[in-house]
Amino acid sequence: MKFNRIIARLDIKGPNLVKGIHLEGLRVLGKPEDFAKYYYENGADELFYQDVVASLYERNSLHEIISSTAKKNFIPLTVGGGIRSIQDIREVLRAGADKVCINTAAIKSPQLIKEASLKFGSSTIVVAIEAIKQLDGKYFAFVDNGREETGREVFAWAKEVEELGAGEIVITSVDREGTGTGYDIELTKKIAMAVNIPVIAHGGPGKSEHISEVISDGHADAVAVASVIHYDFIAQQLSDMQNRTEGNISFLNSGRKQFGKIEPVSLRQIKQHLIQNHINTRP
Repeated sequence: MKFNRIIARLDIKGPNLVKGIHLEGLRVLGKPEDFAKYYYENGADELFYQDVVASLYERNSLHEIISSTAKKNFIPLTVGGGIRSIQDIREVLRAGADKVCINTAAIKSPQLIKEASLKFGSSTIVVAIEAIKQLDGKYFAFVDNGREETGREVFAWAKEVEELGAGEIVITSVDREGTGTGYDIELTKKIAMAVNIPVIAHGGPGKSEHISEVISDGHADAVAVASVIHYDFIAQQLSDMQNRTEGNISFLNSGRKQFGKIEPVSLRQIKQHLIQNHINTRP
């Protein structure tokens, strides 16, 4: 039986978990290890760490966090950000990751996908596609957190990624990311219909219904969720997190309980909703 996976995505900057809107305006939410532990204990099928400033330094700096997480949480861990070579992939896998996610390097050197999938196995190689919808309705792929256009049409690029040997695609709607307005169903469905490998939808969920919609209508094999579960965790753990977190924590200090269009829910609530809507997921 096929199970639709719920993946907790954690964007990392330095020692902190951060979150923005449209991949920008990052605000500190807390310590990633606290969130990872909670999500593992509450039913996440996978964890996905993304080093959101790796492009500035051209390297992934999460090795210590990866190692610590892998020792404590026994579910698949995907790591992305700043991975540009076979050696980078090897180091991240040795640190404890089960999969690596590449974007910029895949665009600049598509043969890296092929080489990596042959060396480490297709199931280990995930390619991220950051998509922005243009005024004429076309979708183009971007890199550097949606800042730099690549000139590649998204659906053609997705097909090429599959042909080169990638095992999965994470499709991010930069337009929807962090907004709580729901996934881009059209984008996800077209990607899912264009390829035969699993498609992970990312960007936009603000409530459980958005997640069931992108699986049922968008044909996503899995969903990556962030804000909607992060804010649920924050509401429960705020006082402790304020004492432990470094950097710009003005968002935490604000004590906010309302998050725009986002209606915080837990992973358990999401899974219960999916089960009630006859969507196969692990309890």
